[in-house]
Amino acid sequence: MSTIRRVVKNTILLFSSTILSYILLFFVNMYTARYLGVEGFGNLSLAFALSGIFVVFMDLGLSTLLVREVARDKSLSNKYLGSITVIKLILSLISFGIIILLVNLIHYPEEISTVIYLIIVSTIIGSFTSLFYSLFQAYEKMEYQSIGTILNSILLLSFIIFIIDTDGNIITFAQVYILVNLISLVYCFVVIKRNFMPLKLEIDFNFWKTVIITALPLSLSLIFSVIGFRIDSVLLSTINGNLAVGYYTAPYRLIEVLIFVPSVFSSAIYPVMSNFYVSSRQTLENSYEKSIKYMIIISLPIAVGVTLLADKIIILVYGYGFIPSILTLQILIWVVPLIFLTYIYGTFLVSINKQNMSLKITFIAMIINIVLNLLLLPSFSYLAASLITVITEIIALILCYYYLSKLLIKINILKLFVKPSLGSLIMGLLIIFLKTNLVVLIILSSLLYLTLLIILKTFDKEDIDLFKQFVHKVEK
Repeated sequence: MSTIRRVVKNTILLFSSTILSYILLFFVNMYTARYLGVEGFGNLSLAFALSGIFVVFMDLGLSTLLVREVARDKSLSNKYLGSITVIKLILSLISFGIIILLVNLIHYPEEISTVIYLIIVSTIIGSFTSLFYSLFQAYEKMEYQSIGTILNSILLLSFIIFIIDTDGNIITFAQVYILVNLISLVYCFVVIKRNFMPLKLEIDFNFWKTVIITALPLSLSLIFSVIGFRIDSVLLSTINGNLAVGYYTAPYRLIEVLIFVPSVFSSAIYPVMSNFYVSSRQTLENSYEKSIKYMIIISLPIAVGVTLLADKIIILVYGYGFIPSILTLQILIWVVPLIFLTYIYGTFLVSINKQNMSLKITFIAMIINIVLNLLLLPSFSYLAASLITVITEIIALILCYYYLSKLLIKINILKLFVKPSLGSLIMGLLIIFLKTNLVVLIILSSLLYLTLLIILKTFDKEDIDLFKQFVHKVEK
């Protein structure tokens, strides 16, 4: 199978499964927020924010390293998977101990503490599932990850609906995440044993030392990035209370749903780009420019559309109790085009073995984020957290572009923005002046935007050829 066909196949598989998964998770968040209320949803979100910070300490970039190294040499599969599994077991126990200490030092109420512990346990289980997904990515067998992702979301939504019907409490919600992640983990075990190789745990201290040192820039980069994105919820809880966390994380969850696009695309191209780095520099550079172009085309109209429709979206999804979240969503949505691009930049930096650059960028962004949150949260609460998130991503994007322009190729990113910006502007005017049903408005504005892109000749021959291959793959 040609390289392009492999990327198309894997992108379709991951994109399709992730869309379905996030549609299901959309309803999970909607039902959870409406059932628990703003403060209850804020409590649960706090638990996820803390677990999101510590999950990187359970991995230290080893899963990303596995994808890169196994994609280049499949004979290393057993060695990497067996060794990293043992390392993750040790790191997970250490992380859980730190969480217990932290929760007791902060003196969270008993119910919130229990929820945090349960969510951390579910996160530990989920981190091993993610490790096994990394093996699937390295082999470019995304169908196994796609099935696992859909299975997880279906089970989660089903159990959440059951809990609501039986008048469950917030602790029951947290317990469900443990059960669902356990089922997903068992699925991965079965797939690996039947289709790859039996999992054999390996204790090789010299190899452990080598992979940990190699992954150190990746791990630190992940740690800085996650802290930068999750610490705001923790600081909001401490400074402003969990009601503010609820108003902030409700739109934040919607933003996280949209991030699946660059996440899926990056997962599909990462192993291929890692190969191109050692085999075809020209193809790597061309793929880089195309990736940036497509992310701009997709993300810009989303930011414009959600900004104009934020009030309708918040009320539809969460209800009138979350009206203060409308302005938060209008600010946070501009993180989307920024993250779409930084995701791609970060993927290419790692694929060309420049993870140290990624480390510097994420560290700078993290420090700026924390300092600004500490300065502004006491006075401006969740609105400040939203604006700071956008500012942090702007800085990260500028730094990413600067380094990749020096290391790979300098592209005229402003030129790539011109036609999508014009299309998004005209689409925005339609949204403002056309008063109709939300769903109809989204469909009409999307069609108008696509038509404008075609009229403006945004797509060249190579883009059209790629699209034809994509359609052909879907039909098959």
